[in-house]
Amino acid sequence: QVQLVESGGGLVQAGGSLTLSCVVSGGTFTSYDMGWFRQAPGKEREFVARVNRSGGTIYYRTSVEGRFTISRDNAKNTVTLQMSSLLPEDTGVYYCAADQRSSVTVVKAANYDYWGQGTQVTVSS
Repeated sequence: QVQLVESGGGLVQAGGSLTLSCVVSGGTFTSYDMGWFRQAPGKEREFVARVNRSGGTIYYRTSVEGRFTISRDNAKNTVTLQMSSLLPEDTGVYYCAADQRSSVTVVKAANYDYWGQGTQVTVSS
C-alpha cells in the first residue's frame, strides 16, 4: 500500500521560510510524478507545484513562482517544497500527492492517485 507522509509544517511570520518534506513508501517512487496542493479553510484544494519522475520538468502556480521550490530525491523517496517570502495567503494545509498516470492536466487534484494526510502551514502577518 502506497503511503505518503508529510512533515515540516508550522507557524511562521510573514516573510519567513519553511521546508516541507514528503516521504513515499510502499510503491515505486520513480513511477510517480509528485505534486503539492494546499487547502485554506473554506476554500477548495489548489495546486501549488509539481515535479515529474526524473525531476526535469517542474510546474508552479503563478502566485508561488519565485518563492517556492519543489525538488525530489529519488534515492530517498522524498519530495521537498522549500517555501520562502511566505505570505499570510499561503496559510493552509499542505498535501503531498502522487500521480502514477503522468496526467497532462497537472493542476487537477482528481488526477493524483495517492495523498498524504497533510501538514498545517500558518503564516502570521
